[in-house]
Amino acid sequence: MSLTSTATEDRPEEGTTSTTGALVEFRGLRRAFGPTVALDGLDLTARPGELLALLGPSGCGKTTALRVLAGFEQPDSGEVLVDGEDITRVPANRRDAGMVFQSYSLFPHLNARDNVAFGLRVRKVSAAERRARAAELLDLVGLPEHGDRYPHQMSGGQQQRVALARALALRPRVLLLDEPLSALDAKVRLTLREEIRRLQLSLGITTIFVTHDQEEALSMADRVAVLNAGRLEQCAPPAELYERPATAFVAEFVGTMNRLAGRLTDGGQVEVAGVTLPVDGELPASREVEVLIRPENITATADPAGTATVVSASFFGSVTRVLLDLPGGGSVKSDVPSRDAGELVPGVRATVEPARRPVLVVPAPGSGA
Repeated sequence: MSLTSTATEDRPEEGTTSTTGALVEFRGLRRAFGPTVALDGLDLTARPGELLALLGPSGCGKTTALRVLAGFEQPDSGEVLVDGEDITRVPANRRDAGMVFQSYSLFPHLNARDNVAFGLRVRKVSAAERRARAAELLDLVGLPEHGDRYPHQMSGGQQQRVALARALALRPRVLLLDEPLSALDAKVRLTLREEIRRLQLSLGITTIFVTHDQEEALSMADRVAVLNAGRLEQCAPPAELYERPATAFVAEFVGTMNRLAGRLTDGGQVEVAGVTLPVDGELPASREVEVLIRPENITATADPAGTATVVSASFFGSVTRVLLDLPGGGSVKSDVPSRDAGELVPGVRATVEPARRPVLVVPAPGSGA
């Protein structure tokens, strides 16, 4: 289903597929459904022409934010701006946006060509122009020979390509994608996310992509906004989000994270697993802390004198994830290059050492901090 305004200013000429990305701003958005707060003062900006992923667990508010932007939900307070214009109360059918849903939402009685051209027909665009535009877009999404096929004659990936073409038919300045790949199998998802990114870059269209899949978000987006309980935890490029998470929630939601017992030193560093590391971020009031370290930043080496014990080793291609029990209780995951993991089999003793780089720390349970 496409959502577009009737404005024609600053639009590409007929026969082109390029567009100009818009600046999208959420300012202090609040939205509650009874006692459930979906958005709790959300402030977030999507820059012109970027792909911004909204990432978070179920119920964090990411889909509500997208629906508020589309005009399907009204916020209790706050504003939505596109290129500086407040569109908070503008009806959905007058917003210059196209939306693609998880469930495709194609009209079953229309073939692919007519599905793509549906919004143009509503706008009373001539039949010749509709047909030309639909053909152009079906070619753009890799389905030039599928115009006469009906939804039931196409695979899930093909249907989602048609839905994407329909959303682009009216040349929207903002493209909204609500979990568009979650109903597809793994191979099709990988192919289609690459295609979506290619199209987004070639068109220069501002795109907001809602997903709960961190791999999709990190691989596709220019920036990723992590939401939690209706609030923004962090918005950053994928590498920064992964390497320098701003909060413990982001650190543990994005990727895999170990929590190891540690103790702060007088110099503001932390002692953990026999080494002293610098701290990234604020220091808790308590000396007793938990240190957050990713598996790839833990070295595990087979060692008869080691104090850790290998529990399991899972092969993931170039790396093997080794789970080890630590003395005194607790466990740790270590990602070891598979070529070096041959001796790390269950029951083997091993030495565990964190990489000497800044780490996040949080108060230890029961520390009172």
